[in-house]
Amino acid sequence: MSAPQATDQIVAPPPTEPGRLHRPGRAIVALVEVLVAGLAVWGAFWAWPHGFATIATQIADGRVLESQRVFGNWLAAAIGFGTIAAVLVLDAARQVLLAVRVRPKREPMQETRQEPVQETGKAPEAVPDAGSDTRTAGDD
Repeated sequence: MSAPQATDQIVAPPPTEPGRLHRPGRAIVALVEVLVAGLAVWGAFWAWPHGFATIATQIADGRVLESQRVFGNWLAAAIGFGTIAAVLVLDAARQVLLAVRVRPKREPMQETRQEPVQETGKAPEAVPDAGSDTRTAGDD
C-alpha cells in the first residue's frame, strides 16, 4: 500500500483582521505596569521592617533580656509585593516587545505559487509503509 500523493496545495486566504499581537498601545500598558511595580517595591520595603519586633525584659537582678519576635504576615506581604513587582516588570518587557516589533510586509494576494511539475514519463515511486518489509530476496 502506498501513501496518497499530494497533487494540489491548499492555500489559506490571508487574514482579514489585523494581528492581535502588534498593538502600539501596549507601550502605555507597559508604562502603567512599571509604575505599579514601583509601588509594589515600595510596599515591600515598607512591609519588611514591620515584620520584626524587639522585646526587652528587665529581670530582678537588673539584667535586660532582649528577644526578637517575627511576624510572618508582614514578611509574607513583603515577599508577595516583591513577587508581584517582578511579574509586572517581566510582563511590561513583553508588552514593550509586542508594541515595537516590526511586522512583516504582506505580499499582495497572488495565485497559488506551485512548483512546476516536470514530466519525466516515469510513474511516481511508491513510498513504502512503515510496517512493510522493503527487503528483497538478495538482501539476506
